[in-house]
Amino acid sequence: MKRLVYLMYYIKKLDWNKYRKFLYYISEIQNKSKFRLVIDSVYSSLRYNISIIDYFLFGFYNLSAIERKKWAGTGFMYEYQLRMNPKGLREVLENKIEFLNYFKDFVNRKYHSLNQSDDDVEKLGLLISNSSGLLVVKGSHGQVGAEVEVLNCSDYTPESLVHYMRQKRFNLAEEYIVQHLSLMKLSPSGLNTVRVFTQLNGDRVDILGARLRITVNSKVDNMAAGNLAAPIDVVTGVVCGAGVYSDITKNDCSIHPVTNESIVGFEVPYWQNVIEFVKKAALHVPTNKSIGWDVAITDMGPELIEGNHNWCKVLWQLPVKQGLKAELVKYL
Repeated sequence: MKRLVYLMYYIKKLDWNKYRKFLYYISEIQNKSKFRLVIDSVYSSLRYNISIIDYFLFGFYNLSAIERKKWAGTGFMYEYQLRMNPKGLREVLENKIEFLNYFKDFVNRKYHSLNQSDDDVEKLGLLISNSSGLLVVKGSHGQVGAEVEVLNCSDYTPESLVHYMRQKRFNLAEEYIVQHLSLMKLSPSGLNTVRVFTQLNGDRVDILGARLRITVNSKVDNMAAGNLAAPIDVVTGVVCGAGVYSDITKNDCSIHPVTNESIVGFEVPYWQNVIEFVKKAALHVPTNKSIGWDVAITDMGPELIEGNHNWCKVLWQLPVKQGLKAELVKYL
């Protein structure tokens, strides 16, 4: 019954344009009828606790029952993350303002949360004068980069910035992070971050994997915004596979499609510092046991962007092209 409720939810929230695009594409390249794919996707949702879109992203149309069981789908991840990061204890991760205040020792950039007080103008004036010349404005509860804009400081006064933020319903402004030179060379269009997945295992922090999120003519680096993600060897910090899109109609990229810089073999700067950094962050919020950390790398070292209690199973599994459900089951 629960799986049926999930299926109804997936259908209600389905991006129909994406669904039709994937359905027609797979039908053509696999020479399978659309009706057969639709029926199999519904069956797979009920049988393997995945969403309709998961079916296409994970290539279930080509997988045996044994292989299908290996993938952590939307339903499983919801239940897992609810258990590891219970409701009522997530606010420090869900609210970006609370997050910045709680993790202030992991954050170097200046920021200001907008309120109705008279000090907004003065504080935003100081923020506008930051050395990067850019500002990031967002909603404190925004998801997957959907409520993020990068602004030129020169285009705003403190008063006009307050007006713009209130008009767009943004309540947080941050100094733009200037990334490490090697990451700027790889892709200068936006901030390229590292996502590291951590799991508390008693007093120990286990690393479930790491991915480099690479911008492609985009100011944000989320896969959902059309960008690439590549696997990182957690021991060496070297990218060990091609970048992949969450759009299954696009080819993987070993070379960046805009800058022509090599993705495979890219060495993430300060890697050992990054690992120590996220382990320390994970222990700083022990009430949430499984977190996806977004980390920027500057010339001075790692900078914490945010922690995700509902971290993305697509970003985790798709770049390594294998289902990793067993890696989580052992913690249940």
